Amino acid sequence: MSKTIALVDDDRNILTGISMALEREGFKVQTYIDGESALIGLSRNPPDLAVVDIKMPKMDGEELLKKIRKKMSIPIIFLTSKDEEVDELLGLKLGADDFIKKSGGFSIKVLVERIRVQLRKKAIPLEDSKNLIAHGKLKLDPNQLECEWNGKPLPEKLTTTEFLIVKELAKRPGVIKERAHLMDIAYKENTDIEDRTIDSHIKRIRKKFKKVDEKFSSIETRYGSGYRWNIN
Repeated sequence: MSKTIALVDDDRNILTGISMALEREGFKVQTYIDGESALIGLSRNPPDLAVVDIKMPKMDGEELLKKIRKKMSIPIIFLTSKDEEVDELLGLKLGADDFIKKSGGFSIKVLVERIRVQLRKKAIPLEDSKNLIAHGKLKLDPNQLECEWNGKPLPEKLTTTEFLIVKELAKRPGVIKERAHLMDIAYKENTDIEDRTIDSHIKRIRKKFKKVDEKFSSIETRYGSGYRWNIN
């Protein structure tokens, strides 16, 4: 079955170019020229993945992302024209799964491959649907991408990338997982991701757990090494 990709960008030329490329690859495409219309459209017809520009009229990409995350946990890729790394990481802190720079020779081919990577990641949990993970207060359901802490679902769902990181850490509590290893788990073939991106995801994950338990401290930072999951 064809996957549906939502494109949100106020540049009609970019929308047209990406749409044509995705349709040639067999995807179905929804297009929106601003955040407000996208929020309405995505709520009515949820896609399998969304590609969202940061700078848009009416509702920018960051605000749209926050609102989408309250409704669904689809993979989201940011398109950014900003060059500063901090701005790119901001998108990940808000809950985006990846980002692509529009400046410096924007490649639709690279975007298509990043989309495929995210869709493959989304499908991975289905392979181990019976392998529920339960350690202490944590319970993970890979089939539904559901996470519970102390018997309660997280108020804000983990993204697919965040879920894979938590799952990898929780599989072997007490074992330190290096950033490079977590990057391989979270991003697979994508070799352009910086080490600090994992730190950004971990920070975001901790915030989500602390919304249900302000004393959450199960993800331990091992400076110079990586992270490990501790059972409290």
